[in-house]
Amino acid sequence: MTFKLKTLGLAGILWATLGLAMAQEAVIRKNLVERLPNLPPIDEVSKTPMNGLFEVRLNGTDIYYTDAEGNFLLMGNLIDTRARRNLTEERVEKLTAVSFDALPLKDAFVIVRGNGQRKMAVFEDPNCGYCKRFERDLQKVNNVTVYMFLYPILGPSSTERSRNIWCSKDKGQAWLDWMVRDQLPTAASCDTAALSRNVEFGKKHKITGTPTLIFADGSRVPGAVPAQTVEKYLAEAR
Repeated sequence: MTFKLKTLGLAGILWATLGLAMAQEAVIRKNLVERLPNLPPIDEVSKTPMNGLFEVRLNGTDIYYTDAEGNFLLMGNLIDTRARRNLTEERVEKLTAVSFDALPLKDAFVIVRGNGQRKMAVFEDPNCGYCKRFERDLQKVNNVTVYMFLYPILGPSSTERSRNIWCSKDKGQAWLDWMVRDQLPTAASCDTAALSRNVEFGKKHKITGTPTLIFADGSRVPGAVPAQTVEKYLAEAR
């Protein structure tokens, strides 16, 4: 009997806690919608590790913070100073994670080095200086298959150079000639619908900069990281 009463008491506490959380979420949603009529639809409201602070998620991956009554709305990074973790960044990375199996690999060309056993995907713009630096350092990484997604987001010249590379007889060679050896790709034309699909895919998954790397385990790494970092992620993705 005592055990049963304790169990019922625990269940009551859990239900009360759940009810309070639902009530707080309802208040936040109601006040924000009424006070900010131009605010996009709220996807989710959830508690954060900081007392009294709630996460408000919009547009799939946009993160804001508010108090329990929706009186204030903040945008910025929530840092756990004890653990030295950027909680906002970790949350966005989780929300924007892309399964490697979900990548439209038909819209990429492939560069194989060594035995090609390891694999990674890269979104790059041919006019991106950071991408050139990354590609030159990437030459140090062996035994890898790279799925290269042309991602022309830096203007008309990016689109033109991406087209010339995509329409080359040897896409990988044309890409490396330009990115590593500064040899302009020869003018060419063909069906470039894949490039448009790459841009749409990137917008959908919040790929806002180049290079962006995606590894076999779904890890996503933005920026021109050095070869040692690429090796680390490739090893962890096995």
